[in-house]
Amino acid sequence: MKKRKKINFAVIGCGHIGPRHAGHIYNNKDANLIAVCDIKIRRAKEVAEKYNCPIVERDYKKLLNNKDIDVVNICVPNYLHAKMTIDFLENGKHVVCEKPMCIKTKEGLEMISHEKRTGKYLFIVKQNRYNPPVTEVKKVIDKGLLGKIYMCNASLYWNRNSKYYSRSDWKGIKNKDGGTLFTQFSHFIDILLWLNGKVKSVVAETKNYTHPSIEFEDTGVVILKFDNGSIGTINFTTCAYERNMEGSIYILGTKGSVKIGGEYINMLDFWSVSGIKKPILKKSSPPNNYGFYQGSMSNHDKVIQNVVDVLMEKEDIKTTSEEGLETVKVVNAIYKSAKEHKEIYLK
Repeated sequence: MKKRKKINFAVIGCGHIGPRHAGHIYNNKDANLIAVCDIKIRRAKEVAEKYNCPIVERDYKKLLNNKDIDVVNICVPNYLHAKMTIDFLENGKHVVCEKPMCIKTKEGLEMISHEKRTGKYLFIVKQNRYNPPVTEVKKVIDKGLLGKIYMCNASLYWNRNSKYYSRSDWKGIKNKDGGTLFTQFSHFIDILLWLNGKVKSVVAETKNYTHPSIEFEDTGVVILKFDNGSIGTINFTTCAYERNMEGSIYILGTKGSVKIGGEYINMLDFWSVSGIKKPILKKSSPPNNYGFYQGSMSNHDKVIQNVVDVLMEKEDIKTTSEEGLETVKVVNAIYKSAKEHKEIYLK
């Protein structure tokens, strides 16, 4: 039997999340980590040494024409996602893009256009879809076991202090970061859409209460109308005192009500579904720990496995670029509504 070829990966960006990508690639039996890149070359060298990676670069453009690279993982600041993704797609590479896909809807449309033109895959990292409570609720919704959903809410109360922003040269800057809903909470909006479908319109109010150094909101309230007729809300803040408080999603239907709770939608806090007992779930992965703060769940091993399986024609892509773009559209509609003080309809 012919030996199956491993998939060769490169990781661009070796700050917080890039090394996590590198580690999961290194530990995947069907993948090779062959290149890492970071403008701070010391960080790239540290990752390369840890995971026995042969190529280290400061400039990502030096990897564009490398014929040995199959997949490039984009783990750089938000505002760079679109350009780097397009550059690598146009040079024959599949791309794994960290959240958010981009911060402008126009950029997302361009990314998808290049994906389709080149015939390469654009994978969007949405690792919270793999959280056991989330996958379980998705199953019962897809089977219609919650009945007609009439309400879908998200309560997102995290802490991001001044140290979080002062240690970064891009976080907190509007045209580089995008905003709190992009950098902190885009995963939760993706889950709302994944569970309940597309959003029809939004009304939003946002404020900045405790972060004078940043150029956008730290708190907001959003009213959502969904295409399926249901309504919902997003209540979010990064002002929770000292530490993260909650990251929860509530789904209410005519045959059942559920709450996916904890700090990172990692627990099944409430379950009342007609004729179905509360399931016993596998333990969720721990959150991404960055020292003085924590992020979302660390299911990146499953993201990498999906990439490998898709390219080996073993399964379908789990999160498409079109799905990634829907989150970007909703977030931008929320910001437009807050700025213009009116209801914004999504096309």
